[in-house]
Amino acid sequence: MKPAQFAAGVQTVAVTPDEAGMRVDRFFEARFPGLSFSHIQRIIRKGEVRVNGKRAQPKARLEAGQAVRVPPLKLEAPRQRDDAPQAQKDRVFLRSITLYEDTDVVVLNKPAGLAVQGGSGTVRHVDGMLAALRAPGPDGQRPRLVHRLDKDTAGCLLVAKTRFAASALAKTFRTRAARKIYWALTAGVPKPKQGRISTFLAKQEVEEESFMRIARHGEKDAVHAVTYYAVVETAAQQLAWISLKPVTGRTHQLRAHMAHNGNPIVGDPKYFNKENWQLPGGMQNKLHLLARRIVVPHPRGGTIDVTAPLPDHMKQSWNLLGFDAKRYDPIEQAPEV
Repeated sequence: MKPAQFAAGVQTVAVTPDEAGMRVDRFFEARFPGLSFSHIQRIIRKGEVRVNGKRAQPKARLEAGQAVRVPPLKLEAPRQRDDAPQAQKDRVFLRSITLYEDTDVVVLNKPAGLAVQGGSGTVRHVDGMLAALRAPGPDGQRPRLVHRLDKDTAGCLLVAKTRFAASALAKTFRTRAARKIYWALTAGVPKPKQGRISTFLAKQEVEEESFMRIARHGEKDAVHAVTYYAVVETAAQQLAWISLKPVTGRTHQLRAHMAHNGNPIVGDPKYFNKENWQLPGGMQNKLHLLARRIVVPHPRGGTIDVTAPLPDHMKQSWNLLGFDAKRYDPIEQAPEV
């Protein structure tokens, strides 16, 4: 049964201290969980949303105490009971991939192949399941994403369970205080064995595919991207276990950077660019990229420090190549900025 919809009148709401720093579109997403993201973008684009009387951009950051004009909205009514079995399934699944949880945050071990957000033709995704973790009661808040991982990348995905945590963590990621370490298997061995890749990236559309290409400084829509890398171990100079520390968080940054460096990530359907390269027998042709570790200041003090295990296809490759996942990781010595 399709959920019923109802319209609310025009209202003005104040931004709370917990919501300070949130983007305008994410503010609406948090305040009105039944509102589709496309509808949020539409009302902002049409100028129906005002902040202190002025038109707002979706990415604009809010400040505590600002007055936000909320136009009439089409909200989905609460889910009918016939959706309860799916919510229960989502809850069980999310619990099964939880690496860490407290009252403010949860860190999931996202499987490779599961999208983080919806898109064209994507029905099942992490963002769509998070409602199943909403705290009980009328004031229960819907958990929300604070960063993203590519669909085919496995590993640590940080989710905020409260508006307070979402706001604090958004600032952490904006100021680059979040430390992320990735593991990858590359074709060939990078030279030197430790280094820094700094380029500009720009999105390019080819037919229905989009990818990030290396761009020139000053080029329209080009963004700066910086990655530190270190070779952990090699296999006959044909393959390398690489540890990566991105300073910036651009779309497909690590995949584009390693391909640009001449060492594309094994199993990458979009950026692998080596001619006549053969996948070693016994390996699965899946993206060998893991969000291995995330270290961020906890919104209430202390530190969140979580490590994800190798996904099955990477574990299989590590075993085949004789790599020891417990080996010392030299990327620890890489600069933070």
